[in-house]
Amino acid sequence: MQHIGKNIKKIREEKGLTQQAIADLIAMHRSNYSRVETDDRDLSIEAVGKIARFFNMTIDDLVNFEGEIPNEVTFDDKNTIEQMQLIQQLDEEDKTTVFKIVETMLTKKKFKDFFNKNVAAL
Repeated sequence: MQHIGKNIKKIREEKGLTQQAIADLIAMHRSNYSRVETDDRDLSIEAVGKIARFFNMTIDDLVNFEGEIPNEVTFDDKNTIEQMQLIQQLDEEDKTTVFKIVETMLTKKKFKDFFNKNVAAL
């Protein structure tokens, strides 16, 4: 994978992490991992996947890294429209999961409200 080691190094340094931290993540000796960052050693796809997930990135983001670490997405400081736009960016499986969670919570709230209303009437 072309220059992925240099990309990983750049991201690792921006995040203030040691080579040891990434080596431990992928179960590789630090001296071998050091060679990854100089592109003298390749990583398995599995190791690249672990590193990408650790950095909250896709493998594609890691391979084609252009110097911009994605900002962590926070949901709380967004208005309703922005929150829905973020949800729409998810893949279908994740989107379905989010909507199932919301449906479950709404159903739970309706039952709770119904129960509280009817118990209060007794």
